[in-house]
Amino acid sequence: MSVAERSCRTRRTRNVAKQVVKTWVERFNARDATGLAELYRDDAINHQVTQGPVEGREAIRAMFEREFATAEMFCIIGAIHEAGEVVAPLRLRGCGFFTVREGRISFHRGYWDKLSFLKMHGLPLE
Repeated sequence: MSVAERSCRTRRTRNVAKQVVKTWVERFNARDATGLAELYRDDAINHQVTQGPVEGREAIRAMFEREFATAEMFCIIGAIHEAGEVVAPLRLRGCGFFTVREGRISFHRGYWDKLSFLKMHGLPLE
């Protein structure tokens, strides 16, 4: 494969990954747990740093259902940084890293301030 072909392929991969993350944000803000789950591979892992990893599309859907029932949450993209298959929308209070393979999220890691989140929603401190 030539350098030009590799460059073109890399741009396509980044564009797909970026679009998947933008769609993820739209569905997250719509509180659409089923729609979010559709963006993940069957064997995906969602690991929020404040919790243990959640493995598999159905478990990820159930996690979002529980979280949406617990608190009102939204995502505002401050910036999107890309590195091949990894896309990171960053915001002051948190950020997420998404690995997108073949058009679906295979790994999602989230970093956010759990203490501020619990206090903001009047939830018990763990």
